[in-house]
This record gives sequence, C-alpha cells and structure tokens, in this order.
Amino acid sequence: MDIKSIQEKLETFATERDWNQFHSPKNLSMALAGEAAELLEIFQWLTEEQSKDIVNSEKHMAHVKEEIADVFLFLARLADTLGVDIEQAALDKIEINRLKYPVDLSKGNAEKYNRRSK
Repeated sequence: MDIKSIQEKLETFATERDWNQFHSPKNLSMALAGEAAELLEIFQWLTEEQSKDIVNSEKHMAHVKEEIADVFLFLARLADTLGVDIEQAALDKIEINRLKYPVDLSKGNAEKYNRRSK
C-alpha cells in the first residue's frame, strides 16, 4: 500500500474543494471518531457469531468496507496534516506492544497482564 500516494490524493481532493480550511487536527480527529462509530454501529447488536458471519453478506460487507475506508482515509488525512509517518508510527507501536505484552504473560488472555488480580 502506498500511503503517501493516498495522502496526496486526499490533499488534492481537499484542495480542489477548498476544504483544507476545515481540516484541522481537531476536526479530522472528530470526523475519524464519527466514522469509527459508524463502523461500530454495524456490529452493535450482533452476536459474536453473527459478527463473524457478516462476511457472507455481500450487502453488509459493502457497508463494512465503506466504513473501514472512511476510518482509514480520515486517519491518513489526520496523520498527513500532523506530519506523522503513519507507517513508521504503526511499526513503532507494534514494537512497544511486543515489549509491553510478552508472550509468556499475555498468551491466550485478553486481559492486560498487569491488571489481573494476583
């Protein structure tokens, strides 16, 4: 995936519409949260099994894909606006999590190992 190319297309899209004036970090982060909420809404009242089974519905998956794209696009735009290399930030966070959640303390357990009762 060429994230820089996507960010350039988003910048062009915003510039053509004179939307950069609205693309402050505050506004973009709020739009991102709104889009994430729209993605959550798709799954809100589904059972675990129904949420996994959604891949078998072309209609529902089309909606899921659109919302995932919206979340990604706002995240990419926010990162670009703030000068964050989103790919490097993601790789850095994976390493932070690798150190924070060692396999021997985290494997097979959804709870944070440092929050478990002893």
